[in-house]
Amino acid sequence: MNEFDTIIIGGGIAGSSAAFHLANKNNSKILLIEQQTISSGASGLNAGQIGSTGWGNIPDLSSYLTHGSLEIFKSLQLDLNYDIEFRQSGSLAAIQTKVQYDFVMDTVMKMKKVGKTVEILSTREARSIEPEISENFLGFVFYPLRAQADPVKSTVAFSDAAFKSGVQININEEVKNIVQNSDNTYNLQTSLNNYYCKNLILATGAWSNKLGKLLDLDIPIIPIRGQMWATKPISPRLFNTFSSLESSYDWHNDDGSDINTPPDLTHISGERKTRHLYGRQRKNGEVIFGGDREMLGFNNEVDFNGIESNKNHATEILPFLSELPISRTWAGFMPFSIDGEPIIGKIPICKNLYIVSGLASSGFGRGPMSGKFIAECVDSGFVPEILNDADPGRFKQLAG
Repeated sequence: MNEFDTIIIGGGIAGSSAAFHLANKNNSKILLIEQQTISSGASGLNAGQIGSTGWGNIPDLSSYLTHGSLEIFKSLQLDLNYDIEFRQSGSLAAIQTKVQYDFVMDTVMKMKKVGKTVEILSTREARSIEPEISENFLGFVFYPLRAQADPVKSTVAFSDAAFKSGVQININEEVKNIVQNSDNTYNLQTSLNNYYCKNLILATGAWSNKLGKLLDLDIPIIPIRGQMWATKPISPRLFNTFSSLESSYDWHNDDGSDINTPPDLTHISGERKTRHLYGRQRKNGEVIFGGDREMLGFNNEVDFNGIESNKNHATEILPFLSELPISRTWAGFMPFSIDGEPIIGKIPICKNLYIVSGLASSGFGRGPMSGKFIAECVDSGFVPEILNDADPGRFKQLAG
């Protein structure tokens, strides 16, 4: 029988989380289809950082997606006993200039007023937490709630939990065609079979626009290449995750005049506009960093000039990295919406069609709660008010 109540296309962290949460809500028949293997896209290629500053006094969508996901990761490790290498380690962001310091001081004060968990530390205080960091900084922003986990293990854990709850999971199967029937159900043709469903969820990340075209939809998701590098495994030397305020400050001052390009990229038309940085030491001992975000279509060739720039940036914060050669590099595609905000909910122009995408560079850290939200939408038919900012209907081509 190839008839299902709900089919989810995409085996990344959002799709796998949606499958898990939907399976735990009702006894419906659910299928997850992945064109490669679980976590083969951006969900398995990222740094494994989980960002949160808490719920705050009046939680907004960002709070729900970040802190809600943090709690789901925690439950996956501690309650469901999946070893995803989860650790609520905290995170340090380097303040490198006076203008960055003034900017972040104002930002942190505003965050603290609404109950967010964040502190500004002197460099001396930061070095008491992470002795390897350089003395040559004005200070650090400390996010004690932020965490880390292994991206592949986490995504596979969600899919495994979904499978154990009755979800059928088909990998190495590409969706070739989608037809919306007159009764607003769907027929799918894949490289291996044909399927029928009442509800269809697109959780296809950077490939969302490509899948949308099968339904004559122009989904405003653009693939953005991110790239990373790693050292060989070394003994434990780093405990937090790391970033820098350079990009945050530069993006804050961007006038947003280029309406054809998503916000918060490191390169525009091949020219570097800022440096972006994030990284950590994995449980296996590798030190991994990345940060570049460039619009190049589906070109995942590694740019070694960008890798060198990123390693130099990381070395400014952690000087011992100058002694360690790069042992491997890789690249992947992040799903950026044209306005930079998530796209989560019903697509108005098509009945019973849902999407969870546009999570940009923080898809791993926001994916679990995004998947839970879309599962709740399908289960109840109701879209909660908190998802208003992520409404697919804000785009005219999807509004109908």
